[in-house]
Amino acid sequence: MEKTIKELAVELTVEITTVCDNIKGRAIFVNQLIRSCSSIGANSYEAKYAQSRADFINKMEIALKECYETEYWLEILIKVQAIDEPTYKRLSNNCGMIRRKIIASVTTAKSKM
Repeated sequence: MEKTIKELAVELTVEITTVCDNIKGRAIFVNQLIRSCSSIGANSYEAKYAQSRADFINKMEIALKECYETEYWLEILIKVQAIDEPTYKRLSNNCGMIRRKIIASVTTAKSKM
């Protein structure tokens, strides 16, 4: 069975939090990364209980923006050598998979308006 966006977002947040626990001296980047990453799941979960299709789309688009922001902070951490290449690729790929699912969900919701 394919995992939901929320399930994938929770897994990504847990994994990123674990990685960030081992990063020293980059608190600003780490805090931003954890905030943006955890916001993906929070907004997609809120979308499940949206009051309307427009509300659903709005929450999912916020989740999408947070996904892009998460990818940005991962890129910063690899460039300042706070994480290694395999970790970066794994987290970035997982984030990209979530992003594609969110885009598909938003596209479907918009097509039904």
